Order: sequence, then C-alpha cells, then structure tokens
Amino acid sequence: MTSSFQLPRRSFLTATALSAAAAQLAAITPAFAQSAGALKRLEPLKSIEANGLRIGYFEAGPANGAPVILLHGWPYDIHMFVDVAPQLAAAGFRVIVPYLRGYGTTRFLSADTPRNGQQSVVAVDIIALMDALKIQSATVAGCDWGARTACIMAALWPERVKALVSVSGYLIGSQEAGKTPLPPQAELQWWYQYYFATERGRAGYEKNRHDFAKLIWQLASPKWNFDAATFDRSAVAFENPDHVAITVHNYRWRLGLAEGEAKYDALESRLAKAPVITVPTITLEGDANGAPHPEPSAYAKKFSGRYEHRLASGGIGHNLPQEAPEAFAKAVIDVTRA
Repeated sequence: MTSSFQLPRRSFLTATALSAAAAQLAAITPAFAQSAGALKRLEPLKSIEANGLRIGYFEAGPANGAPVILLHGWPYDIHMFVDVAPQLAAAGFRVIVPYLRGYGTTRFLSADTPRNGQQSVVAVDIIALMDALKIQSATVAGCDWGARTACIMAALWPERVKALVSVSGYLIGSQEAGKTPLPPQAELQWWYQYYFATERGRAGYEKNRHDFAKLIWQLASPKWNFDAATFDRSAVAFENPDHVAITVHNYRWRLGLAEGEAKYDALESRLAKAPVITVPTITLEGDANGAPHPEPSAYAKKFSGRYEHRLASGGIGHNLPQEAPEAFAKAVIDVTRA
C-alpha cells in the first residue's frame, strides 16, 4: 500500500461502527426490494430531467444526509452497488445511484440528440443531475466508466466533489493518448475496443449483447463465481434502445475513429492535459482484476490531496463494488469523514 492519506482512528473506521451501521438496515429495508427467494434489487426507481436526458436513478438514505453518488461502468448497471448502497444509507448518507446514458431507464428526451459516448459528456450528465437534484457537492465513487466519470468530475469541477473513490485509479484519457500503441499483451486485453471499431462489431454486439457482456464479466473477474440470476438482473439494463450506440461511440471515440460534439471540445482539451486531482481520494484495486488497468504506481502522483491506495484481496476482480462491497463502502465512509 502506498499512502500519504493518514486516516484518523475514529468510529467510522472501525469494524464496530460498520457493524452498528449494518444493524440499522432494518429501518431502510423497504427501499431495497427483495421477495422470498429473489435477488435484492435497487428499487423503486426515480427519474429527473438533466442534460437532455430523463435519468433513471435509485435513491436511499436520509434526504438530509451527506450526498454520495455511485457510478457504474460497462457492461454493468446500478446493481454493481446493490450491497454498497444499503451500507451507506444505514451510515446516514443520501445515496444516489444513476443509470448512465444508454443504460436501464435513462432515456434521451429527443430523437435528434447525438448518441454521444465521449468521456466528458458522461461527466456533464452527472453534474447536470446534481444541479437538478439541488446537490451542490457530493462524494463521488465509481468503477470502470463510472470511475473515469468520477475522476473527470473531480478534475474539472473540484468544487462539486467533496471526495473521490475510484477503482483502478486515474482513468482520464484523450484521443491523442489513444494513438500510442501498447505492448502486444496489453493490446490483446483491449480486443473488444477493436471489435467495436468495425461495423461487424457493432452488429455483433447488437445481436449478442447478453452473451457478450457475460463474457466480459467472466474475463474481467475470473475468480468471481456469479450465478445466472445475478448477471441477468444487470443484463436487463443493456436492453436500453441507445445502449449499443453509446457503447460503440465511446470506444470508437477513444481511438479517434468517431467525432465528439464540438460543445465539449474545451472540456476535452483540459482533460487531454491529464489534470491533477486535488480532492481527497482513495483508489482501489482488486487482486484478481482481469480487465485492462494501470499499476497504482503509474497514477499515484495524479492525486495531490489526501490520498491512499487500497488493495482488495481474496480473488477480487474488476467489479470491485459488487465483489467486495464492504471494502468499497468503507472507502467511501473513510474518505468522506476523514
């Protein structure tokens, strides 16, 4: 562990406090729908208009609690946080878990809006969501696309981000950086990015998105023995009518094979300079992450505020919030209340 983030020894950092928080779950159980023999679901869902979208989201915890926004990745959904959200709600946080554009119940308000998946626009969506919900500042935590979005928010709008939790660290990129070839083994890990660069890939994902996403889950988390019901609960979100378009555009944009929208050029120019993140941050990594990810030493200096990196051990793969929810929830609590 590399750390310059000295966390105080106080109640929220102890197992006793976490156990006490867990004991409060009974008070909020109705917010986490579950019938006998069925998997827990983040229900009921809410929706609100923001940045040309009607964003579907789950909310739990006290309305006056410190806000926490949890951001999922691809190909996952809000149930990445199905066991994190109740822990944070029980600890007194106001928890917001939105579906990103192209997932679940989030929909474009106009058929004429470009189905744009470039990195900055997803962050703009979440800032707009905060505005719509009248949230001035929040702890933002995520994995995969969600971690990248959280990093971008912290870099571009630090006044809106109280603290950051990011799986796999600093994930801000640029089209220019995407032009640099990687070693063959690293390129192999990005096979799906090159598949999506072709029309065959787009059509293949459209036709086989369920099995494709399941394969990604298996490759990214080789030691996670999720069952069919757990995967199918999330796979429903990929039936969103814009899911394939957003996914394909995101990966083509990264390679410079698709244009973004001009109105986001200034934001992308700032991100291309790999800005340092100044807000308090904890980065996390699983010890069995099978997805492409940088080494912690490669990004440690990109965080200039209070900072700690934590390794989740025991065969934890890419979907760390769902595979190690206690570790993820503890990071959110620690970084927010340090």
